[in-house]
Amino acid sequence: MKLDLLITNAVVVNANGSVRAEVGIKNGKIAALYAPEIQELPQASRTIDATGKLLIPGGVDGHCHVAQVTGDHKSNDTFATASIAALHGGTTTIIDFGIPAGPEESPLEAIENKMDLIDGARCDVALHGAVIKWDESVPSQLESMAGQGVISVKLYTTNRGTTMADDDTILNVMKEMVRLGGLTYIHAEHDAIIFDRTTTWAEHGKVDIKYLAETRPAISEEASVREVLSIAKYTGAPVFFVHQTTPEAVTAVQEAREQGQLAYSETCPHYLMLNDSAYASENPAKFACCPPLRSSEKVSQLLETVLRGHVDVISSDHSCYDLAQKNRFSTDVRLMPHGLPGVETRMPAAFTALVIDNELSLEKFVDLFAATPARINGLATKGVIAVGYDADLVLFDPKTKRTVTEGVLHQGTDFSPFDGITLQGWPSTVIFAGRVVLDEGTFIDPGPIGGYRHRTRSTRSGTGPTPNESTAIEVLL
Repeated sequence: MKLDLLITNAVVVNANGSVRAEVGIKNGKIAALYAPEIQELPQASRTIDATGKLLIPGGVDGHCHVAQVTGDHKSNDTFATASIAALHGGTTTIIDFGIPAGPEESPLEAIENKMDLIDGARCDVALHGAVIKWDESVPSQLESMAGQGVISVKLYTTNRGTTMADDDTILNVMKEMVRLGGLTYIHAEHDAIIFDRTTTWAEHGKVDIKYLAETRPAISEEASVREVLSIAKYTGAPVFFVHQTTPEAVTAVQEAREQGQLAYSETCPHYLMLNDSAYASENPAKFACCPPLRSSEKVSQLLETVLRGHVDVISSDHSCYDLAQKNRFSTDVRLMPHGLPGVETRMPAAFTALVIDNELSLEKFVDLFAATPARINGLATKGVIAVGYDADLVLFDPKTKRTVTEGVLHQGTDFSPFDGITLQGWPSTVIFAGRVVLDEGTFIDPGPIGGYRHRTRSTRSGTGPTPNESTAIEVLL
C-alpha cells in the first residue's frame, strides 16, 4: 500500500496517552500507526518529519457563531473566512448554531438556512439547533432536525425580546431531547437579575461599556445554572452549559454530576486569560462579550476548576463583529452586539493559559481541545489519532511563541481580545481530511472541501460513542 502521507518521528498525543509513532494516511483517514523501530515503512507520496514537534488531533470547536444574525446585528464572517481562520488555529471541525433570526423564522428554517451557507467551508461543519418559543410544531421540527444529524438544541435563559426561551420552553424542549436522544445546550444567565441590574444602572447613566461586568453580575450565572439543572433533573435531560465564567457555576454542574445527572461544563480562553480590568482599557469594546469578563479572583478560581478536571470542553464562542459595530453602541451595552472572535486563537490561548502557565498535561489539553468535544457532540471519527479516524491532525512546536498583532489574523474582523499578548502553541502544520492545508506556516487553500457533518445520537445520553480507548494509542509493530 502506497500512502498519501507519512508523518515520521512523531510524538502522538491523545487524550488517554502519548506514544512515539509514524503515522500513515490514506484516502483522508489514518491508515496505520507504526512503531518507530520498524526499519522499512511503506512508500508515501509525501513524508513529513515531525522531529521536535507534537502531533495532536485536529481541534473540534463546538461553539461558533458564523454569519450570525441577531436583531439588527450581523457578524462579518462567512463559512469560508471562519473555516480558514479555524484551520490556521489548528481547528478542523466547527459546530455552528442555527438560531432563528426573528419570530418569523422557525427552528427548522434556521437550520436549513444555515446549511445553505456551508458550501464555502474549508473544514468540516456541524450544527446545533435553537428554540426561542415553544408551540405545537416544535416537536416535529426537532425530529426533522435530528434526522439531519442536528442532535443538540441551544436555549438562552436571557436576552428577553430576542433569543430568550421561557421556562415552559426550556422544560418542553428538554423532554423532546430525551425522546430524541439529544443534548440541550444552555446559555445560562438569570434574566430577571440582569434586567433589574441593567435597568437600575441605566437610571444612573451607567450602561456604558465600562460598566458591562457590573450590569451582568456573576451571581446571575450561578442562579441560572442551578435553576436549569433542576429542570434537567426533573426531565432526565442531559444538559451542556456554554461559556461558564465563574467557579460557582462550574461547581454547580460538578455537584449535579456527582448526584448522577448528565451535565457538562464549557469555558473559553478569554475567560481564563483576561479579566474585567479590560473594561477600563483604552478600547473596552474589544472585550464586549456575554457573560462578561470576571474579576481576577474569579479567573484564578475558574482556572482551578479546569485544572481539577471539572470543565469538559474549551470552546471559542467565536463571534465576528468588528470594532465599528461595537463602538457604535459603546454607550449602551443593551444595544451593543456582544461576542469575541476566537476560532483562530483558541489553541494557542488555551495552551498558554493551561499548559504553559499552569502545567496542565498535554493529554488533558487534547481532551479539552478535541477528544471530549468530539465525543459529547457525536462526531464519531474526530478527536482521536487512531486507525480509521479522520486524518485531521495538528503538528506544532510547543516552544514557539507569537505575539497576537492586530490585523494579522484571518477571522474577518479588525481585532482580537488577545492583541499584544504573546501566546504559545501555534500550529505549524495542519492536515485536514488527509490534505496539508497549513504547511510550516504557509496556508494552502484547499478550496471548499469542508462538508456538513451528520452527528450520531445516543438514546441514553445525547452524546456520541466513546472512542475505543485500546486503539487510541495502538501502534502496529
